[in-house]
Amino acid sequence: MISRKHYINNPNPFFTPPKGNKPRPAFIRYAMKRAETIDVARCELNYILQIKKIKIEFPKKRFRRLNEHRACAMRAMVLAMIYHFNISSDLVQASVEQLSDECGLSTLSKAGNKSITRASRLITHFMEPMGFVTCKKKWDKILGNYMPKIITLTPLFFQLFDISENKLINAKKQQLGWINKNLIDKGLQPITMVDAKRRSQDIQIKNIVKYRISKHAFYKKRRNAQRLIALDEKEARQTILRALVAKYSISELTKLGPNGLKKQVNISYSYLRKIATNRYSDT
Repeated sequence: MISRKHYINNPNPFFTPPKGNKPRPAFIRYAMKRAETIDVARCELNYILQIKKIKIEFPKKRFRRLNEHRACAMRAMVLAMIYHFNISSDLVQASVEQLSDECGLSTLSKAGNKSITRASRLITHFMEPMGFVTCKKKWDKILGNYMPKIITLTPLFFQLFDISENKLINAKKQQLGWINKNLIDKGLQPITMVDAKRRSQDIQIKNIVKYRISKHAFYKKRRNAQRLIALDEKEARQTILRALVAKYSISELTKLGPNGLKKQVNISYSYLRKIATNRYSDT
């Protein structure tokens, strides 16, 4: 039997900001500092609020506090959500998978399959039913399945680290003022809070679709590469050679010559072997 101490893959998760991102707005930096100072997992709200089942809206009483493993996960997740928070739209501009990776909550099996269950359950089974976040799924008409959840932070979320709804509203007004100043400087019309929220949501959905199409194309390419690499090497190289001959014109083949064509086969075979073993995040 696995002891309680060892059934969690990473008992001490912490949020690591992505490299190369632009500096966060002043309100985001302030909120992150507050969340680091106050223990959000032991906030009074976690004890006095009654958790709800999202589907049937039936209150389910809680009789004990968060266990330490989930509490640790929540501390990291709250920081990640603040970091990726869009003030205008209330949206977390990151997927559950990205949040999970940056918090050290993702796990990888021996077969190379990633699991984000710990992060997903924290959000779906606790943070959403408690009213700290809301999650929305949209159907992807291109790929025929649901997009990653779009996460919205509620005013209650900010109360976890003692930021009032009024302070949040003021931050929104300041952000809108900055957006409108840039628009006016470009000779464009200013926008309202509703417009800013809609624009941010539209941009996020477009980015999700773009990412998913790219990811779908990669995995399709990887499956094809894996099928080819599974063949005998000589047969795989012959298949690549036939594909190259069909791809190039007669003049291009003449210019390449036997040695050049052989070099292209070697390059293609090496590339396919790399694609066959890579994950999308490695590319």
